[in-house]
Amino acid sequence: MDTDLLIATLAFIIPMCFTPGPNNILCAAHGSKFGVRASLPMILGMGIGWSILGILIGLTTSTIEQHRTFFGYLGVVGAAYIAYIGVSVMRSSSLKTEDIDERLGFKTGFMLQIVNGKAWIHFLVLMTTFGQVFGSGALAKVLLVLLNLSFGWPAVLTWAAFGSYLRSLFTSETSGRVLNQVFGLALIGVAVYLVMA
Repeated sequence: MDTDLLIATLAFIIPMCFTPGPNNILCAAHGSKFGVRASLPMILGMGIGWSILGILIGLTTSTIEQHRTFFGYLGVVGAAYIAYIGVSVMRSSSLKTEDIDERLGFKTGFMLQIVNGKAWIHFLVLMTTFGQVFGSGALAKVLLVLLNLSFGWPAVLTWAAFGSYLRSLFTSETSGRVLNQVFGLALIGVAVYLVMA
């Protein structure tokens, strides 16, 4: 294994996993409303969906490169879905955890990865620039995705915990509504950024 390439790979993965994006902002928003424990099914879905997407991109990078237009359209669909989630968060009126119907679960976390523009860009860069860190072949791509996941899961858990912490500060109905609107706007901002990027 090339140590310099591994260090460069980590220098790419860690900031990409911890900086704001659809997964992180949604985890903060969900954590602020329902807490970390209630966010775990969604986070599990994110991790599994994220990893499957990474492996598929790793194994089909050359095909993806030939069909950039299609993936441009997919990015727009993804941004629209992220904006829809943002609007839903904004319209949520309180931080009370009793309304189980509003909780997002495994399926939402998993499906978000299919249309998550940041995830697609992340894995395309990871596989094309750092894809040889563990060698070539399918097993090397899987190992790279697992390395990525070892930072991705702590990142979304950290954001969910951050949201949960904010919930303890914003305890009134009015302040809870403001917090939901801030997180909703942040998700909409991420969606706009993904379309413009």
